[in-house]
Amino acid sequence: MTSTPITADTDTSATVPRVRGFWFIAFAFAVVMAFSAAPTPLYVLYQKRDGLSSFTVTVVFAVYAVGVVLSLFAAGHISDWVGRKRMIAWSLATDLVAGAVFLLPGLPALVAARFVSGISVGMLTATATAYLMELHTKARPGAGRRRADLVATSANIGGIGLGPLVAGFLAEYAPRPLTVPYLVFEGLLAAGLIVTLSAHETVTRRDVAWRPQRISVPSAALGKYVAATATAFAAFAIFGLFTSLTPGFLVGVLGQRSHAVAGLVTFGVFAAGVAGQFVMAKLALPVQLRTGLIALTVGLAVLIAGIWQPSFALFLTGGLLTGAGAGTAFKGAVATTITIAEPQARGEALAGLFLSGYLGLALPVVGLGLAAQHLSTRNAVLYFAIVLVVLIVVAARPLLKPAAR
Repeated sequence: MTSTPITADTDTSATVPRVRGFWFIAFAFAVVMAFSAAPTPLYVLYQKRDGLSSFTVTVVFAVYAVGVVLSLFAAGHISDWVGRKRMIAWSLATDLVAGAVFLLPGLPALVAARFVSGISVGMLTATATAYLMELHTKARPGAGRRRADLVATSANIGGIGLGPLVAGFLAEYAPRPLTVPYLVFEGLLAAGLIVTLSAHETVTRRDVAWRPQRISVPSAALGKYVAATATAFAAFAIFGLFTSLTPGFLVGVLGQRSHAVAGLVTFGVFAAGVAGQFVMAKLALPVQLRTGLIALTVGLAVLIAGIWQPSFALFLTGGLLTGAGAGTAFKGAVATTITIAEPQARGEALAGLFLSGYLGLALPVVGLGLAAQHLSTRNAVLYFAIVLVVLIVVAARPLLKPAAR
């Protein structure tokens, strides 16, 4: 790829205050993540319209994660060369295409739209996380990184929660429930694209031959990086569990058919993830991680109790606890990765982290769907939780040690 090098000093968008650009990118980040989860409360409608089985819905969900993983592997790191703003604009444009495909009828269109949406998210997550940190640093040099960390993970996790909330309420109270939600998100994505183009670039474009994703962190920090990727895997596995399980559990077990309630419950889990980050933001990173992992483990126990009873109150309580724990643990993983990565390879290191996270989003949910073909839902979720807790205990230990001074 060839291009004329640019820097933040020569970018014509420098007239836009950097702090405004920071919030522009946070908005774009949140909108893309919200759109990625918008179909969650709509799956029961797709099942009714197209006669889909529960396992087919699981496969559709997994197709999205495959798109994310492939995109992260191929393009999640190249904003280090081509620029952050350009990469985010590509992501938003790709999502606009996905929104148009969602409006077409039939299972092939649904699968294609989910895959394209995954491609968009793979372009965005690592890029936007690095971009927000860089915009914050340039706007407030010497102010510390806490605000950027909180906003990045809140836009990511909070955005995923907002998608089902908006889509669920629109599906319940607006006409044409499989059309109106996507039209609304098309408008939001277009707005995100417009404000992104006015943001200030932070990366000098370089002429670098494309190569697939690779991990580049200092060798002394490799152990912590591996632990961070394992923590991201576990956190996203929790979020994948709720985005795939909640609508079916509410309808099939509790007889609750409101799309708004399905969206609200899913939103509550992700909102708890954001709240947990803010509550523990001032604590030392190992303390945050330890508290988050404990909350995640206790929440899983309560969640399983809610499924075995069955009890909506226990299910919701377990969801809020696991959401808070997973959000805090994920924030710790992101902060650890940013700390140990070299500035010129920050996008690559974050892309590797999100690659692990989205594998966690896809693989356990597909495994859960396969297990549910032979086991009851409560047994399948029980085994899922046991494996996840073992992974957390074994893999996350290096992150719990205080940093050397």
